[in-house]
Parts: sequence; C-alpha cells; structure tokens
Amino acid sequence: MAHDHHDDHHAHAGHHHDHTDIDWTEMGPLLETQAELFTPLYERALAWLGHKQTEPGLIVDAGSGPGVVSCLLAEAFPGARVVAVDGAEPLLERARARAGRLGVADRFGTLVGELPGVLDDLDYPADLLWAARSLHHLGDQRAALAAFAARLATGGTLALLEGGLPARFLPRDIGIGRPGLQARLDALQEDWFARMRADLPGAVAETEDWPALMAAVGLRPTGTRSFLLDLPAPTTDRARAYVAASLSRLRDGLGDHLDADDRVTLDRLLAPDDEASVHRRPDVFVLAAHTVYTAVRIG
Repeated sequence: MAHDHHDDHHAHAGHHHDHTDIDWTEMGPLLETQAELFTPLYERALAWLGHKQTEPGLIVDAGSGPGVVSCLLAEAFPGARVVAVDGAEPLLERARARAGRLGVADRFGTLVGELPGVLDDLDYPADLLWAARSLHHLGDQRAALAAFAARLATGGTLALLEGGLPARFLPRDIGIGRPGLQARLDALQEDWFARMRADLPGAVAETEDWPALMAAVGLRPTGTRSFLLDLPAPTTDRARAYVAASLSRLRDGLGDHLDADDRVTLDRLLAPDDEASVHRRPDVFVLAAHTVYTAVRIG
C-alpha cells in the first residue's frame, strides 16, 4: 500500500520491506510515472546538494526503484558514476533502460540486493549516498545508517530523504461526505505505518531525529531543508492520474479501517464517470513537502 511516508520516488509503494507480494513488472511503470511527477522537487533538492558535494566521483542511490532520481543524479552531476541499488530486479531493468534513453548509460550501473547488506558489494566508497524513503523500511534504522556511513568515502555526504508533510490533493470540504477526509486518511496511514514498522524483521523503535541518529553513527550533520511540489488546480491529467492512483491504493490498503462513509466518498472520488471524482472535478491539486537531511563522513 502506498502512503505519504513513502509515496513518491518511492512513489515506491511500500517496497523494500516485502518483495514477495508485489508484481514489480506491473508496478514499475506506475512508480516511474509518479516519480516523474515529482521531478521539479527532486531537481531543487539535487541543486541544493550540489553546493554540499560539488564533484562526487561515485553516487549511490540506495533504494532507487525504477531509477528516475538515479538518472536525475547523473544529469545533476555530469562527472559522476551513478549506481542504482534496489531489491527488485524488474525496477532496475527500467532504471537501465531509462539511463540508456537519457544518454547516461556509460556511467550508470545497477546493483540488486537488499539494503543495507548489498552495499558491501560496491567496488568503491561513495562520495554521495542518496537514500529516499528507503531507510524506514529497514527494521534497525540506526544499524542501517551505520552501514550507509561505512560505505561513504572520507568527506562523502549522506543525503537522507525522510518525513516532510502528508500530500494534499483536495480542499477540506469537497462537497461530498464529511469535510476533512484527507486528515482522517492521514491518521489511518500513521497507524498503518506504525504497524508496518513494528512488523519488520529486527524492528527497533527509534526517535526519528534524523540528524541525531546520523551523528550517533559518526557522521557530522550538515543541513536540513524541505522541498515543495506545488501543482495547483486546475491540474494536469498526469497529476490527476497520480491522485487517483494514490487514493485507490489508500482505499484498498486501509480496508476495514476506513469509516463506511469515507469509503463511499472515496468510491465517488475514484469513479471516472462521477462529476465529483478526481478525474473530473476542477479543484484537484498536488501539494507535497519532502525533507532532506545531510551529513558528512569526517574520518
């Protein structure tokens, strides 16, 4: 199930913690399309990173999915080699194809395996390690951060995208159902996320103070910044498709936890022929904020 903790490049709907129940060949195109929608946000984040790690030789995208951000990294840092790392080979196939289409295949590689252990298979330490909403799918996040830090070169940067704000697609009062639908969905997602975290192998509860955790594994925090995706109403067909896919996964994933009235509202929002649906209504938008934390290895 997709959720705002991980709904973007990790438009990556719930991957990393369980590869057994998802058809990645089928999911790949959706993940790629959704990550493309967030490209303006990622471009601003990478421009900010470019002032922190000016000429990286090796960039690792830890939890790359279909490689949209991996390829943006290759474009933002034209002197770097990029390695996309993911546990799902069908997504890495898409990443390689994308790199080929964009003309960066000569300095683009992939590595398949589960984080963080697969990082031991890298030939060289990374100058920039980008981890976008992959960390929270690992049971022991502190241990995973330590593993990320161990794969950095001296002076290398870890860029961790976690948190931010839940995405908003609709006004508080949409004229059908009870006002405040998305706030109620957020609360249910938080409960789902807590259950997901608790059920991960080796799960360890941590206070999600990412700079403090980065410092605890020997890195020096160097900055925190949030980046917006702001696609105002009336929005594009591609944004509408993203909203519909997100709400559909919420409806299906939250199941019996949904209030009966809210399920009826979601059904109307997702019915293509209903004038009140996200496919037709003029007030649909996408507003999301993602936060990036950076830290450097000093020795």
